[in-house]
Amino acid sequence: MSVRELVVLGTASQVPTRHRNHNGYLLRWDGQGILFDPGEGTQRQMLRAGVAAHDIDRICVTHFHGDHSLGLAGVIQRINLDQVPHPVTAHYPASGQHFFDRLRYATAYRETVELAEAPVTGTGGVLATTPTYTLDSHRLSHPVESYGYRLTEPDSRRMLPALLKEHGISGPDVGRLQREGALGGVTLEQVSEHRRGQRFAFVMDTRLCDGVYALAEGCDMLTIESTFLDEDEKLATDHGHLTAGQAARVARESGVRHLVLTHFSQRYSDPELFETQARAAGFDGELTVAQDLIRVPLPPRRH
Repeated sequence: MSVRELVVLGTASQVPTRHRNHNGYLLRWDGQGILFDPGEGTQRQMLRAGVAAHDIDRICVTHFHGDHSLGLAGVIQRINLDQVPHPVTAHYPASGQHFFDRLRYATAYRETVELAEAPVTGTGGVLATTPTYTLDSHRLSHPVESYGYRLTEPDSRRMLPALLKEHGISGPDVGRLQREGALGGVTLEQVSEHRRGQRFAFVMDTRLCDGVYALAEGCDMLTIESTFLDEDEKLATDHGHLTAGQAARVARESGVRHLVLTHFSQRYSDPELFETQARAAGFDGELTVAQDLIRVPLPPRRH
């Protein structure tokens, strides 16, 4: 059975708190696992969340500030210690190659796993295409080079049992029709409907910019930083971050179905304020103010 969910490993910003670890997010997408921004302590959070090194197929780093990348050393060494049986691909800003190299080889260990390095350059673009998703990236606006990531499932068609029955198509013939597009004068379009592929975006440290909107457009789930509350918008802009209200307005204007707010400054003690400000900004879809070690399922596919 396919599973699509976000496993939240950490939700703090620059420094961890008693209740929030540094960043870390694992997206389960059917049989694939994409680990985003493993900050310090990610390996331990994986254990607490029931996430194994074997679950990781890709690592996507938005930028090389410590709260988004210091966990790389431990995660990479754990992948090798556990002898993960499949290749793992790492995406990260090409300008931070020297940081990636230092983290990858921070201490001595035995390399047993193929770790492919696929850095992101320029304004971003398509990074990988698989049978179940296309992974692309867009440049963001932060004091250091930063990229957001987006998964897009290919559109498909949903078979309609009543119409199949009406045309006398059943059993193995259904599969033949799907593969060949027509069967005995009946076309696929006559017995099915368009099914839009799911979309997931991951947006961390950034000011408002075109890249934020490009990533968020039409997403079923948007996981996005909301480091500051709206009253500190100037501080957010100065440091290259978003407020809860800004993140929510992006989600509202982009047609996001489920908004996940995360990456909270330690200056705020009441997480409910982030939800209050997001709702005040007009977002009326599903909303999660992330906490460490929760699991957030993607919404059902749209018809």
